[in-house]
Amino acid sequence: MAGKIVKTLAALVVLGAVGAGAFLWITRPQPHPDDFWASAGTPDVKNGELVFSMGGCVSCHKAPKAEGAQQLVLAGGLALNSPFGIFHVPNISPDEKAGIGAWTLAQFGNALTRGVGPDGEHLYPSLPYGSYSRMTAKDVGDLFAYIKTLPKSDNATPPHELGFPFNIRLALGGWKFLYLDEAPRVALANADGKVKRGQYIVEGPGHCGECHSPRDRLGGFQADMWLAGAPNPEGKGRIPNITPEGSIASWSEADIVTYLKDGNTPDFDFVGGAMAEVQKNIAKLPDTDREAIAVYLKAIPGHSNPK
Repeated sequence: MAGKIVKTLAALVVLGAVGAGAFLWITRPQPHPDDFWASAGTPDVKNGELVFSMGGCVSCHKAPKAEGAQQLVLAGGLALNSPFGIFHVPNISPDEKAGIGAWTLAQFGNALTRGVGPDGEHLYPSLPYGSYSRMTAKDVGDLFAYIKTLPKSDNATPPHELGFPFNIRLALGGWKFLYLDEAPRVALANADGKVKRGQYIVEGPGHCGECHSPRDRLGGFQADMWLAGAPNPEGKGRIPNITPEGSIASWSEADIVTYLKDGNTPDFDFVGGAMAEVQKNIAKLPDTDREAIAVYLKAIPGHSNPK
């Protein structure tokens, strides 16, 4: 009898070890292979500047209260409050010590699109790599080249302030297993080139869903409520529903384009709140990109406001 108990316990230990090993393997940091980044080709700094505006990089990575030209000093320091703790936005200036000046394209790209840090560690999805994962190697390479032309800052940002268990980076591998997916957020039948361009911007570098889509208790998107609006992640109020059944239901494509370019709404109001920063960035894109965003927003499934 004792022998059977020992064998059973031994089998459970082995199964536990196998299960733990499988979990660690499945949830390990998974950067892109080097040849993926080699495909980025020769950097186009001008396109990198457009991608920089498309992604709204300056809005989070500038020093708090920076104005004018100082906004391009990507010193970091902004504190982002969340249900999981406080995330401190890092310095991504070209400074070799405090920023990303010593990083390679692969290190930058894997952080941006795979949530893998320069030392192979999991990064927190406060960096919206769940959206940036859809970016092309070319756009990432061009963005990296543009950032390297910006001023350096030696500002050292503090570590995140997260309580247990959110301070355990190992758990992020499980989060990625559940939520990190490069597939389109919505399936659009017979989408033409303009719709696909809008989808790329909104679902990828524009990362619109990060604020406009509701999340579950683990912080992942509710896949069946894409862009249906959500609680403001940084304070009071709600981020609006921007599907065809939401706050812009009565807007035409031209209305959306005007709003993104000038900040004017069809009812003679003006963009406000956090969206004002987004609008300023999107206004720097070519008209064709704003038109693509509008076409995409009219093509996606409509949703009623979440209860």
